[in-house]
Amino acid sequence: MREEMTIGARLRALRRWRGMSLDELAGLSGLSKSFLSRAERGLRALDRRSHIAALANALRVSETDLVGGPHLTTDRQQSEPHAYVEPLRVTLESNSFYADPVVERARPLDTLVTLMSGRIEQQRRRYNYIEVGKDLPAVIDELHWHVRQPADEATQRRALETLVEAYMCAAGMARSLRHPDLGQIAAMRAEQTAVMLGDPVAQGKAAFSLIRPNASNWHRVKVMAERAAEALEPHVRSPQDIPVLGMLTLNAALASAASRDTAAARDWLGEAATLAARVPDDLERNWQAFSSTNVAIWNITVGVECGEGGSVIAAKAAMVDEERLNAHVGRKTCFLADVGRGLARDPKRRDEAIQWLRRSEASAPQRFRNDAKVRETVAVLLEQARVAAQGRELRGLAARMGVPH
Repeated sequence: MREEMTIGARLRALRRWRGMSLDELAGLSGLSKSFLSRAERGLRALDRRSHIAALANALRVSETDLVGGPHLTTDRQQSEPHAYVEPLRVTLESNSFYADPVVERARPLDTLVTLMSGRIEQQRRRYNYIEVGKDLPAVIDELHWHVRQPADEATQRRALETLVEAYMCAAGMARSLRHPDLGQIAAMRAEQTAVMLGDPVAQGKAAFSLIRPNASNWHRVKVMAERAAEALEPHVRSPQDIPVLGMLTLNAALASAASRDTAAARDWLGEAATLAARVPDDLERNWQAFSSTNVAIWNITVGVECGEGGSVIAAKAAMVDEERLNAHVGRKTCFLADVGRGLARDPKRRDEAIQWLRRSEASAPQRFRNDAKVRETVAVLLEQARVAAQGRELRGLAARMGVPH
């Protein structure tokens, strides 16, 4: 049972498979032997992107090998979204800009645009991948039909603009359900669509999806994120463009943190805060919820990645107006989960951490129960549990996430 619980257990198996000692792995990864020893025993969480990347590189394996793939359980909210991954894969693999559409007819473009910006977008913001998965593959198919057989140039551009958002939605869904390769394919399709459109702002949107902090070479991701932000900046001419640049700066901040460049991460967070001050603090209407409140949430995410302690994370959390997050459940669940992960590192705050994690689960169970970083935190907390009350809460979380308990 315990061999399957944590990333540390897989780390131990992979290290032994490579014939490495703890001393050798510590030297190659830049992490201390004592930290690695505790991680392998399930006493320290391996939930920082920089640590996972360093260990995967040292062991010469993929991050999926280390973190593990989807853990499907009998819980509907955790497992059912995965039923929609295969239809999404078929759609991504079968459509092309250089061949006839895979569908013979499509609904009116107005209908598809309304569906994408309405029901699909609202369900995406709730991380309700079951409902997104029911609609998204067909919408992508039919948008390709309109791109290949447009009534006029304006119709084709509108179809392409909507297709960028659709592919970004597909990328987010695939990555959240722990299919990173499929997510990258979708993000590359978004980039290809934006290039066809010839719009720098659309290309900035696609870059946000393509250069997501989810790779083993964090220095490369950091450079790509910084270049994307610099490339877009001269083309920001309206208030609607600012959130796109803002989200790219937040990507650069997180990539910098994962590259262990804390100073650069703080600089990019400062740039994001400056941009956020130029737009309304409106998570519901701004693109990708970019706003001062969202920057405050990312400040916590970056802080957790930088290894900040529970007290620092708690102080940052106190500065976020949770009422504003009710307009965007997806951002709320990420905020609650990151605070819980940060607090879990402080032995005196473990009970508090569990309550933050429970609130995150209640906000968006599909997202929460499929999150590898949260799963690692829950598994390590469970290993550390000593009192019955704490154990009961943790066993409930663990059961719904497929963590052996």
